[in-house]
Amino acid sequence: MDYLNDMALFVEVVKAKGFTNAANNLNMPKSTVSGRISKLERSIGLRLLNRTTRRIELTEAGRLYYQKAHKIVDEARLAHQQLTDMLTMPTGTLRITLPVDFAYEVLAAILPHFHRQYPHIHFEFDLSSRRADLISENFDLSIRLGDLKDSGLIAHKLTELDGGLYASSDYLAQQGEPMYIDELSQHRIIRIQAGYNHEWRLWHSHGEQHTVDVDGCFFANSLGFNLRLALQHLGIAALPNIVVRQAVAEGKLIRILPDWHTKPIPVHAITTTRLLPVKVQVFIQFLKTHLQVR
Repeated sequence: MDYLNDMALFVEVVKAKGFTNAANNLNMPKSTVSGRISKLERSIGLRLLNRTTRRIELTEAGRLYYQKAHKIVDEARLAHQQLTDMLTMPTGTLRITLPVDFAYEVLAAILPHFHRQYPHIHFEFDLSSRRADLISENFDLSIRLGDLKDSGLIAHKLTELDGGLYASSDYLAQQGEPMYIDELSQHRIIRIQAGYNHEWRLWHSHGEQHTVDVDGCFFANSLGFNLRLALQHLGIAALPNIVVRQAVAEGKLIRILPDWHTKPIPVHAITTTRLLPVKVQVFIQFLKTHLQVR
């Protein structure tokens, strides 16, 4: 089983981008590190690294081996960490990538509760709508909204965000409140970017589906921005209930046609493995508990 130790050493050399850095990180002689990697290459029968005086480069075989090896090493390390974490309060840093709107409108409101419960877990957030590479960028998890493509990653469903139609009382006082769904076409609409940009697909609480042709002066790909436009009395917006709950509680927005709702938006936490350290497990469970808002 020595090859497993050498596999782990190979992963460390690649991550450290050289024998010298890896030797320093592991407090081992550089000659020992180099010798064990050479032994690993001989046992496999392929060269994994091209060595120069200044750097190392992965061969084609080395790239393939690293893709497989780092997952095995990471899962072994996590298995060990899980047993250790069972004896202690979860600690460490969580690196998370997530959409800006979700961070501002949802996560920021509930994060203090998590911090009080787990004060030794620290966070690094990457707020972006891009699909980050969890492996190469070393993120613990990604939070994604909407339907997922098959990526080979692990999806943990957190919730579905139900939504409705909202407008300010000032807007409704000026334009009148629609009492029937067909009246929406007579109103200013604040639209979110989607595959059906000029349509709203709405579902009645009894199951009936209706498509409404809509238009408007405002069209953006940000839920948070559309919320603020609605608060400025500029029209009717379709928004997740969890995003508007504070504005509704304060009387700043009113739900119209309350029997109708928008298509639920699925929310997932994405990880590279099912074998998760305790700090990730407790955060995912926290999100599942606190996002059950309809």
